[in-house]
Amino acid sequence: MLISFTITEMASFYKRTENKAGSVVNLYKGLGETPRERLERLRSQKPHFEHEVLSYAGRLDPMAEGVMLCLVGSANSRREEYLDMSKEYTLDVLFGFETDTYDILGKVIESGEVDHLRKRSIGVALNEFRGKLNQEYPPYSSKTVEGKSLFQWAREGALSSITMPSRTVTVYEIDITHLYKIKEPQLLSYIETCVAKVNGDFRQEEVVRIWKRHLKAGGMREFPAATIKISCSSGTYARSIAHGLGAELGVPALALHILRTQVGEYTIEKSLK
Repeated sequence: MLISFTITEMASFYKRTENKAGSVVNLYKGLGETPRERLERLRSQKPHFEHEVLSYAGRLDPMAEGVMLCLVGSANSRREEYLDMSKEYTLDVLFGFETDTYDILGKVIESGEVDHLRKRSIGVALNEFRGKLNQEYPPYSSKTVEGKSLFQWAREGALSSITMPSRTVTVYEIDITHLYKIKEPQLLSYIETCVAKVNGDFRQEEVVRIWKRHLKAGGMREFPAATIKISCSSGTYARSIAHGLGAELGVPALALHILRTQVGEYTIEKSLK
């Protein structure tokens, strides 16, 4: 007996079959979104996922954007396989400021002169980040210590009462592509715009208030920033590299922007926005 299907029926059949077997969706997590918010947005984009079990493999901070893998249905049973995939990033590092989160969504805790920085000296400093590294977790991260996330310890001002956890990661490639300068008004506007995209309690009002003490809308200063390409193992924190690069150079530094361009074979060009 010959059974014929319409195109719509065939599409529906393959969706049901894919969901039953489990699948991986290459998502683009937007700037300001949390991973959970991106998963909820996916349910709106793809109504057939409404009742599926969804999780993400590889967290991205609110101030990072780019490739985030969503595991659907039985694909969650292979979670470790996707968590262990290598990553690629384009990291923009701002020199002259240090925050308690190692990115712009943090309270400024140090500032300093950085006019002496040159592309060559930054490139030389990056040599210290190639290969295997014992990387300490950022104070404001979801890593759990004694039943509490590090960001909870940090907010309570109790980090000194615990031993900061670390892990061994591998940076396969890391190179500076160019050094540029950002004018003070543009930097402040960029920070305000990015922070405003974040929902939930991330101390946004306090963070912006402190940034406004350090940056003026009519200011005339310029601050150096570098674009850095990174290929690394799972678990590597790009913002920790930004912070560590500043320490290596002896200047305050932070992650101005983080773009994850690839996870394993999943590329940003094919991400669902």
